[in-house]
Amino acid sequence: MLLIRPIKGKDLKELMELLKDSGHGLTSLPKDEKILSHKILQSERSFELRGEGPGGELYLFVMEDLFTGKLIGVSGLISKIGGFEPFWFYRLKTETKKSKMLNIEKEVKTLNIYKTHSGPAEICSLYLHPEFRNSQNGRFLSLSRFLFLAENEKFFEEFVIAEMRGQVNDDGHSPFWSAVGKKFMDIEFVEADYLSMKSKKFLEELLPEQPILVDLLPEDAQKVIGEVHSNTVPARRILEKEGFNFEGLVGIFEPGPILEAKVREIRAFKESRVIKIGEISNEDFNSDTYIMSTVGEGPSFRAALGKIAILKTNDAKIQAVTATGLKLKLGDSIRFVSLRPE
Repeated sequence: MLLIRPIKGKDLKELMELLKDSGHGLTSLPKDEKILSHKILQSERSFELRGEGPGGELYLFVMEDLFTGKLIGVSGLISKIGGFEPFWFYRLKTETKKSKMLNIEKEVKTLNIYKTHSGPAEICSLYLHPEFRNSQNGRFLSLSRFLFLAENEKFFEEFVIAEMRGQVNDDGHSPFWSAVGKKFMDIEFVEADYLSMKSKKFLEELLPEQPILVDLLPEDAQKVIGEVHSNTVPARRILEKEGFNFEGLVGIFEPGPILEAKVREIRAFKESRVIKIGEISNEDFNSDTYIMSTVGEGPSFRAALGKIAILKTNDAKIQAVTATGLKLKLGDSIRFVSLRPE
């Protein structure tokens, strides 16, 4: 059985092991024990100590195989991006130029610096072990975050973004960074990516804010703008089916697309509902598979996949293995939503 729960300090070693083959471009989860340890501590504090509204909290979740105890996935949420140090993006704009004299019409694309000190919420840090990558596990890992959002809406901004992993090869080469960022900073993509985890001050100091004419970039750099890493294609499709859209924002280092949505319009958020457990069965029964989670705020959040049958009392029947994994008993409530859009 696979369970999703908040990350804990004891998970650091397993997280390092999980990420060892993650490659380059997973910007928010560098394979650096010190940085990961800090992020885990930040996440634990976010679950325990929250204000009245979003304040930049980081919530990290792990997917655990309960039978082996191994971590096989990780995902995250940020309540609000920005703050003292801004978040940086490019916005891709297209303008049509016409010449009556030459009878020519051309589209001119530019990348324009966009930075925010007070941004939306963000879903981030999604990584699933290659051996467990099927549509059900990846979808479960991604969408379970929206049940947490539904239970904790007041702690998040009303809009949310998802910065998708861009096209970086296994050696850490980004054709876009080579054509743009490296020209002004004299460092390789991998180093810039790592330094940005500590501070983005160097962007403020060295990156020109003038628009970039896309057509003047090398062809290989043009081709990756707004495109995702091959391993990220399924994640993008999942989010787009849930209501996320690409509105022109791209990453600053390797310009993968940044998808946007209003939290309340996300399918898994608005279609989820809470129901009381009326029966826990040791027997199998016919049912679709649902994502279900505990209800309430704080670090007790847990989510699993399982079957649900609606009883005549309008309560839910769930399987004993699901109840055990979620630490639930008769009379407790669960939040649930279908795994896939109908």
